[in-house]
Amino acid sequence: MGLQDVIRFLLPREDHFYDFLEQQAKAAHSGAKALAKFTENGQTADEARAAVQKCEHEGDAIVHAMEEALAKTFVTPIDREDLQRLSSELDTVLDLTNGAIRACTMLGVEVPTEPMKQLVKILVDCTHRIDDVMPKLRRHEYAEIVGVARELRKIEKDADTVYREAISSLFKDPAVDAKRLIREQTVLEDLENAVDQCDSIADILANLAVKNG
Repeated sequence: MGLQDVIRFLLPREDHFYDFLEQQAKAAHSGAKALAKFTENGQTADEARAAVQKCEHEGDAIVHAMEEALAKTFVTPIDREDLQRLSSELDTVLDLTNGAIRACTMLGVEVPTEPMKQLVKILVDCTHRIDDVMPKLRRHEYAEIVGVARELRKIEKDADTVYREAISSLFKDPAVDAKRLIREQTVLEDLENAVDQCDSIADILANLAVKNG
């Protein structure tokens, strides 16, 4: 047992850091669901952007609260570097979700393409799984965490396939002009990157399970 482990054993731990992570996971899922209203429920891009941006602001507030708490707390339930990294990755998912809908409004995507719809659906699925698994961290249910991490990695590969095929189709179609190519590629990249971040979160969670299990 290392010195930090001894200190953690002897001193009370600030378990409210789990609250921050769970709130961030919920905000990321809420943002993805708000984006899905543009691709599935007929909302305009402007309407969806307002809803997603509200989730992003809520996520930013949680990040700031986490940072302030880390600065004031000596003993944390898991390593502070892991807490900070996981918080940062969750925040990036929400940032990229907001970036995707912001690109839709800025570049004039009035109707989402089929690949956009597929990637948003995958993002909603990924963030839902992250929202569900995050409370398991405080309960030390590490086997379940590893299982969800594997599922997220598989889903991310599905997103990669959708993205690659969509980009290939755009570049090969002679009827696609430069404006449309840039417009659709920008949105697709933000969505694919958001799913990639969920895969990064899966890696962090799996590593935490191994490290603390």
